[in-house]
Parts: sequence; structure tokens; C-alpha cells
Amino acid sequence: MKKIILLTGFEPFNKETINPSWEAVRQLDGWHEGEFVVHARQLPCVFGHALKVVHQAVEELQPSIVIAVGQAGGRVDLSIERVAINVDDAPIPDNQQRQLVDQPIVNGGPAAYFSTLPIKAIVHELREAGLPASVSQTAGTFVCNHVFYGLMHQAHEWGTTMRAGFIHIPYLPQQAARHPGTASMKLEDVVEGLRIAVRTTLAHTVDVREAGGLTH
Repeated sequence: MKKIILLTGFEPFNKETINPSWEAVRQLDGWHEGEFVVHARQLPCVFGHALKVVHQAVEELQPSIVIAVGQAGGRVDLSIERVAINVDDAPIPDNQQRQLVDQPIVNGGPAAYFSTLPIKAIVHELREAGLPASVSQTAGTFVCNHVFYGLMHQAHEWGTTMRAGFIHIPYLPQQAARHPGTASMKLEDVVEGLRIAVRTTLAHTVDVREAGGLTH
């Protein structure tokens, strides 16, 4: 039986007409190689509801690996997230016009969860392929972090061997055209980056040891 890889991306938000995370992951729905097959799911950019969709997908598919992907306009590379924190503090309203401020994602939950993806190995392989990438030390406090934390909490509570994490990606060029001076990345490069992330996660049960921190 093939291992199931779940990739998630978000619907558009904050007046954008597309979301690069969904545009990328849907390109990989049904992709299979050797031991695995990929399933893609779109998430609403809504606190609470997004987590319900993720939890339902995990229950339905029983994936070995989950990689959630989100748009981070202004970022210049594929940002492999290290940590999810237990707080919702929205700088803008979600798609149901809810703006949560200083609210825990899980009452009484741990302050944070670390990704269980081989984050530094993924960054290494992305750079080797000529794609800009880095370890990110913050997934923000909007719906992306909300999903990341809730996903890791689900894995922890279930005591599952499922590995999971989050990747932020830049705008697509057509979005950046409306935000002068903002970085972008071609869709085909994002898709290739996600292919590399999947293959690298399957190949590494233990992460590589390389510098990936910040001085500030």
C-alpha cells in the first residue's frame, strides 16, 4: 500500500483573487512516485473552520506526512517553518471577518510545537536545486500558524507517527505586479519546491545538522 501524503493550501484572502499555496498544491493532487501518492485539499482562510477541514482530511486519509502550505506576501523564498505557537493574534480579519486577538488556539495546550519535517534537509535540497529557501522561525499568528499548531496538536494527541509541518511561499508574479517592490516566485518553481520537500521528507527520518538560525 502506498504512503499517503497530504498537501493543503488556502483559498484567497485579504482581497487577493488567487492564493499561490492552493495553485501549487492542486498541481500535485494525484502525483505518485514509487511508494507514495499525494492528495491535495483546499482550506478556508477562517479561524476554526480551517482546522476542522484539516482534521477531517487527516481522519479520512490517515496520511504518513502532512505539509500545509500558505501564502506569505513579502517573503523572498520558500520558508520552511520551524515552530507553531499557541496564539491567534490576527493583523487582519479572516474570510468571515473575524479578527481574533491574543486568543489561544488550544486552551491549556503547550506554548509551541516544532515541525516534525526534516526542515534543514529540505532547505539544503531546495538550495541545491537552485531554489531560494530558508528555515523560518515564525509562522506568524494568522490562520497559517493556526492550522500549523492545530495540526501538530492533533498529531501529538493521537500519538501518531504522522510527520507534519508548514511551508510559507511568496506571491506569484501576477500578485506581486499589484504590490510594487514585493518579491515573487513562479508557480512552476513553487511546485518543484514542494516536490523536493515531499521527496526529502520521505528520504530523511532524521534531519541534517546545519546552521539555520538567526542573529536577531
